[in-house]
Amino acid sequence: MAHANVASLLRTIESLLSSNSPMRSVSCDHREDFSALHEKISSLEVFLKNFEKNNVSRELTDLEVQIKEVANIVEQTIQLRVTEVVLKRHMRVKAHERLSDTLQQAAKDIDRIWKESTKIQDKGKQASKESMVQDFSSSTNNILNVNNSMVGRDDQKERLLEDLTASYSGEPKVIPIVGMGGIGKTTLAKEVYNNESVLRHFDVHAWATVSQQHDRKEILLGLLHSTIKMDDTVKMKSEAELADKLQKSLKRKRYLIVLDDIWSCEVWDGVRQCFPTEDNAGSRILLTTRNNEVACYAGTENLSMQMNFMDQDESWNLFKSAAFSNEALSSEFETIGKKIAEKCHGLPLTIVVVAGLLKSKREIEYWKSVAKDVTSFVTNDPDKQCSRVLGLSYDHLTSDLKTCLLHFGVFPEDSEIPVKKLMRSWMAEGFLKLENDLEGEAEKCLQDLVNRCLVLVCKKSRDETKIISCKVHDLIYELCLREVERGNVFSMNDIELEKNYSRGLYLSMRKMQPFKHVTGDLSYFGLYRALLTPVHRQLRDHDNNDLSKRTHSIFCFHLNDSHLSLKSELIHFKLLKVLELRHIEIDNFPLQILSLIWLRYLSLVCADFDVPPEICRLWNLQTFIVQGHGQPILIAFPEEIWGLMQLRHLKVKRVYLPNPPSVSADKGSHTRFSNIQTTSYLSSCCCTKEVISGIRNVKKLGFSGNNLSDSGLHSNLVYLQQLEILSFIRCSCILLPVTSAQVFPATLKKLKLESTYLDWSYMDIIAELPNLEVLKLIDDACDGEEWQQNVKGFTRLKLLFIHDNRLKCWKATNDHFPVLERLVLSKCSTLKGMPIEFAEIHSLQLIELTSCLPGLGKYAARIQKEQQDLGNNPVDVRISNPLGGKVILIQKNISKGVQATCGFQGDMIPYVL
Repeated sequence: MAHANVASLLRTIESLLSSNSPMRSVSCDHREDFSALHEKISSLEVFLKNFEKNNVSRELTDLEVQIKEVANIVEQTIQLRVTEVVLKRHMRVKAHERLSDTLQQAAKDIDRIWKESTKIQDKGKQASKESMVQDFSSSTNNILNVNNSMVGRDDQKERLLEDLTASYSGEPKVIPIVGMGGIGKTTLAKEVYNNESVLRHFDVHAWATVSQQHDRKEILLGLLHSTIKMDDTVKMKSEAELADKLQKSLKRKRYLIVLDDIWSCEVWDGVRQCFPTEDNAGSRILLTTRNNEVACYAGTENLSMQMNFMDQDESWNLFKSAAFSNEALSSEFETIGKKIAEKCHGLPLTIVVVAGLLKSKREIEYWKSVAKDVTSFVTNDPDKQCSRVLGLSYDHLTSDLKTCLLHFGVFPEDSEIPVKKLMRSWMAEGFLKLENDLEGEAEKCLQDLVNRCLVLVCKKSRDETKIISCKVHDLIYELCLREVERGNVFSMNDIELEKNYSRGLYLSMRKMQPFKHVTGDLSYFGLYRALLTPVHRQLRDHDNNDLSKRTHSIFCFHLNDSHLSLKSELIHFKLLKVLELRHIEIDNFPLQILSLIWLRYLSLVCADFDVPPEICRLWNLQTFIVQGHGQPILIAFPEEIWGLMQLRHLKVKRVYLPNPPSVSADKGSHTRFSNIQTTSYLSSCCCTKEVISGIRNVKKLGFSGNNLSDSGLHSNLVYLQQLEILSFIRCSCILLPVTSAQVFPATLKKLKLESTYLDWSYMDIIAELPNLEVLKLIDDACDGEEWQQNVKGFTRLKLLFIHDNRLKCWKATNDHFPVLERLVLSKCSTLKGMPIEFAEIHSLQLIELTSCLPGLGKYAARIQKEQQDLGNNPVDVRISNPLGGKVILIQKNISKGVQATCGFQGDMIPYVL
């Protein structure tokens, strides 16, 4: 994993060479050296990507260790020397000389490593890797089989049998089974493959295990074993001859092909032409894969099957079958066994491995000890069955995806991680290339990890377009920790907060200690976690022991809220990239932060403070978050804030931005945040043309607070030609002058109005926004009891969310919301009905009602029924906490009958009529 260290070094040099960097005066004197070094390191990065792709194991080779250590030392030394140039003005000449010496030495070190890399010969490594994977694949086929039959998954088995034997016309159908390693894909495929009805239905059955390092010839031979008589002459044929032979053996026959464990779309492309498509009606190809991208690429529409985790009953039945077979068990063993099964978190592989290891252990005290920490019990399995299965998924990742996945180990186990925080920390750590669309690159990496079933989605946005939070399974978390402990990318230490009556709360280096699992035994004041560069063999013990110099990130978790002031030894952490001082409220801006010029991510919690002009020293800052408790207090930034040229996300509950300074004698030209993506929440009194022009590239913008003076918003907002998401909180005064949709940028896709008390007629203006897809009206966004829509509009609106208002009557037709997909009403306690014409909106998929009158549910049911009568896909209706607590009778229209469900107040009721 030396690639991560080289990538981080590359990001640091790129930031120094950036054309809009405030450090250009420093880099300008050494630009030639920096550029030459950048070129060398870029070549090294390309080499490493290819080298790591073919590396046999997760153990670093000697060359990778050398590259990793040289990259870390070079980056650290450059950062320290640049810091001297910036902060030690009285020694600036000497500091420049030391920086020049550092760059020359760095070039020599990189040249030495490059010479070593050109000698690398990888012959023979790939063959050994193939052998390892193929041997392992064959040995894991039966791990999840218990007594030669599958336990649980009855519904999925039934659906799969139906999809396999249904009479489809046309080309053979491809059915992917997709899910994370160990979830039971192969077991389910085998169960239906050997089912009697399937054996009778198909003329030919053939199975091939593909695995990571696939061999197309081996796949073809595996399939031919089931379709023709095999002899040595067949094995000697070329790939093309084998493919032709397979195709001829399947012609005009109804066949079932199973391709188990496909890892990439390229594999599918390599074999798909071998399967005939004419005169083969009713044929099926069943794929198992860990990658959703493969399933979408190869599968027939609507036939893909996603394998989910087992529920508690299924988990217990599988555990009981594996641990006890047909033995009777005492109530004591059953009670503790159910706890163990539950702590396997629904992953069949874990359940079977744990049950197998406990099968020969019949001491109840031993079982109780396992129940306390099932994950450690699995990790310590001598055969490493779970580790090996899930390790394959990790090995198949690219270098940058491995680094991003390992970052999940920073967060507490089983925690739900906010995606924005995760991605912004990836950006700050230098995991991603410095491109204009860093956020897009981060989203792509996350989606890749989700597609590979390594990351689990916890929450999505209401319009289903964005992942809001995510997590990893316990075993993936353990895998991340094991890789972190190897020290290949970074190491982790915990820092406890210490209290001193004269100093308050502070971060103490004396309290930094090796990482341990976060448990309930946290210190009273909580815990911070530090990421450090690994120990280097080339460094002196003194440098390796200088933990503050090696620390590049500080995160905080599980901290108690405190109103005590926080003082810290921050000045010693010279090379910090990420700093979170959250959950501890600080009384003024920590001036020591101003020396941390390499910070890219800074998050603070405060009651109130003044931001000093020296904030411009944080020239690397990408994300700046200030949170507070209670009512948002206006935080005024100095003019120097515009010097943060790398700033991408500015999030403050209420912020005042002054006009940016002029960049020259030309009064019409001002500095601006050229990379800005998010700004919230701007005070409504700083909507001047200069401020709006300074954030002209912003994509997400929020305003907060009323100002009685003319803010100028209605004439300036149109300059934001990249704006996609816009929010207003308590800002009716700046919205009232707006009389036309043309005031808003045409690019606007999402709009949130909160406590703006506008008249409902204002929605006629909003309806004319040409690209609006999401509209959220929250806490009396509109004032009044009747919403009468007068214009046809909302031509692209997909989600309408209304929360907490006094609306009683709503008059509209399907023409007013022609493409609406999701209607969400929450705490609409006076609304008695909704437009029944919504039944004619063909795109409508969901009506969700929370804390609303029961009568609204009846309207939703009528809309649902009318849609069905019209032949449309019926809308999904979900009701929770209906006001009055009445019992609601709901019917679900299921393909095999009608099921009635009763829901009481507090129940969430998804249903389809």
